[in-house]
Amino acid sequence: MLMNIKFSIFVVLFCFAVNVYCEEKFLTDPPDYIKSCRIADKNFVNCSTESIQKLFDKLNDGIPGLDSIKSFDPFLLNRIKITQGNSNAINLKVELANVQIIGFGHTHVLESIVYPKDYSWKTTFVLPVMKLKGDYSLFGRILLIPLNGRGEVFLDADNMTVVMRTKTKLYSKGGFTFYNVTTTDVDFKLEGLKSYFSNLFNGQKQLEDSTNKFFNDNWRMLTDALYTVITQTIEDILLDVLRKIFHFIPANFFVEDIPTPEQLYGSSKQKQPKKP
Repeated sequence: MLMNIKFSIFVVLFCFAVNVYCEEKFLTDPPDYIKSCRIADKNFVNCSTESIQKLFDKLNDGIPGLDSIKSFDPFLLNRIKITQGNSNAINLKVELANVQIIGFGHTHVLESIVYPKDYSWKTTFVLPVMKLKGDYSLFGRILLIPLNGRGEVFLDADNMTVVMRTKTKLYSKGGFTFYNVTTTDVDFKLEGLKSYFSNLFNGQKQLEDSTNKFFNDNWRMLTDALYTVITQTIEDILLDVLRKIFHFIPANFFVEDIPTPEQLYGSSKQKQPKKP
């Protein structure tokens, strides 16, 4: 018993000493960078669009108290693994590492819709520029070209329009309603794509250069071939960021008249999600 008391005192003192909280932190007062909206109002979509734009703008500077998002632009991903094979022209195993994405800091939100049936979202936004660079490992075929290489990859997309569909589950915490973001699915279209893969053919420079030129001359076909790679990259980024944001900022601050989980689901037993 004495040992348990000493341990509890040690934990509390440790939390204060290193200036952290033993429980998950979240906002309890509406911040000035969030525009509050009412889903019952006829102009809700316009209000919600402005609110989400303000949120993206604030992410550039960093949200005070939300230390789990180290950098939004550039955004860093450790590793992505993708296997894609849906036609004779595309059969790929791709692994990306040390990925850096530049461009989310200039996100322009076109529309933000929240569906009152389940409080899922549909968000449409534009990235005027989206640049990806990292280390790649690739085996397979793109546009009937057999590939087997490891090196650096650079992708530079122009005017990427993204449609994001987000599923959520409401939960309660500290007297507030929160979004638990469960999935994000995206579609996109581009106005141009420049690319470069180094060491595509293990040092055969002439073949590497001609293949990269072919990819850039046929960027629409390359975009189709890399569709899964690009969408999964965007989905991984947005799911990570949105989960952290909406575990920190109550949904009440975005949607004033959002129901409680009990009101929406008709149950008083709602599990809180695991901390991201």
